[in-house]
Amino acid sequence: MSEQRWVWGVGLATRSADGTVLDTWYPSPAVGRAPASADLSAGQPHAGRDERRAVTVEAVVVEIDLDAAPAGTSDAYLRLHALSHRLVRPNDLDLSGIFGHLPNVAWTNGGPVHPADLERLRPALVRAGLQVQGVDKFPRLTDYVTPAGVRIADASRVRLGAYLSPGTTVMHEGFVNFNAGTLGASMIEGRISQGVVIGDGSDIGGGASIMGTLSGGGTHRVSIGARTLLGANAGIGISLGDDCIVEAGLYVTAGTKIVLSAEAPRHDGSRPVVKGADLSGQNGILFRRNSLSGAVEAVRREGVGVTLNADLHA
Repeated sequence: MSEQRWVWGVGLATRSADGTVLDTWYPSPAVGRAPASADLSAGQPHAGRDERRAVTVEAVVVEIDLDAAPAGTSDAYLRLHALSHRLVRPNDLDLSGIFGHLPNVAWTNGGPVHPADLERLRPALVRAGLQVQGVDKFPRLTDYVTPAGVRIADASRVRLGAYLSPGTTVMHEGFVNFNAGTLGASMIEGRISQGVVIGDGSDIGGGASIMGTLSGGGTHRVSIGARTLLGANAGIGISLGDDCIVEAGLYVTAGTKIVLSAEAPRHDGSRPVVKGADLSGQNGILFRRNSLSGAVEAVRREGVGVTLNADLHA
């Protein structure tokens, strides 16, 4: 097997009093197999006991086969780091069963705490200035990785495991899940669900939503091509190709009935109608709602779908 399908790293694993591994931070993961001489000394100054959180931090060496399922918490965290360090693209590694290896954690501004210990520790945490910022399986991206060339307005809305390419801007209402992200410079003001990838130069408008596969979204992994605009408060459950536009407020799913308004009319004067799935992934389409009839229409279009403001994404 090619070493390009392996990732390894020296990490710092946080273990609670009952032995649960709460997280593992990998400052510099790398592609390939772990060398026999992997040096743990870089992590040793940060290892030890933290009585405030009732945890022990220990240095570990972990390697993962990207084509095998996660085998533990430290393994799962290395997969999330590999994505956020841009060592592997979304959907190009095995994440099956990852939720079973990620314990629910109380995330504080001083590190993870086991939820079962939280109430007992709360007075000491308050005295130490530690605040609980959430209780979840996934931490914030920026607590572990700071992607170069990326702007993130609200760190709480981007999970570890997000893949953000240089030039990407995630505004305050933007959300990016794990195993999802951007393949080029993009403006993100809406929601990018797990498994979704956005092409270079595309704009996800404010309040827009892209259907994922975690919560009843089916098996189709939605993608958006280059220079495509998903308008404010719009949504899609199909893929969009390059240079497409979905008008503001319009939601297009696989089952949406769409009128091909540019096609020649039938003998009765009606236009052909297709399902949204029939147009999935096609380039150069404007999706709009007819303001008179209320019908969803698809119009073939030429030229660039959207041009981002270069100053915002420099």
